[in-house]
Amino acid sequence: MLSLLTGASLSAAEVARELGLTHANASYHLRRLHDAGLLVVDGEEKVNGGVAKRYRHPWDAPETPSPPGRPDSESARLAEVRTLAEAVPRRFARRLKGTPSRLSDLETWVEPQVWEQVSELLQQASHLLHASARPPRTPGTIRVSATTAAFRLKEGR
Repeated sequence: MLSLLTGASLSAAEVARELGLTHANASYHLRRLHDAGLLVVDGEEKVNGGVAKRYRHPWDAPETPSPPGRPDSESARLAEVRTLAEAVPRRFARRLKGTPSRLSDLETWVEPQVWEQVSELLQQASHLLHASARPPRTPGTIRVSATTAAFRLKEGR
């Protein structure tokens, strides 16, 4: 849902149609993501006598500390990593075969300046993709998936 709401502001009904969910299921998850601070309401519209909120993912918003009662940032980040790890095989199975894909895995030692350069390049690539995200099936666009996890490790084993 977050990826979908990066390129467009959508209502629960639109999210449900795009992801093949029930409206109730999409609404539930959108509310949960909004409550967690991962989505913002980007407008409202009258639909069948009610009001439909349009949500979007503010991917470039600065991170803020977790409010009281929410999971600490370390456990929230670990949950996010697990979610990403589970998404990669599902997305990879849907790749367009015969087109280039890039896979990389490495645990090694490098000079600090190399790490800083790689970290900055990954950040630039992520920013470019997020800033270029468009609504689903916009003419002239292609569907892509990009997941990276790069971090400095503790010393020792």
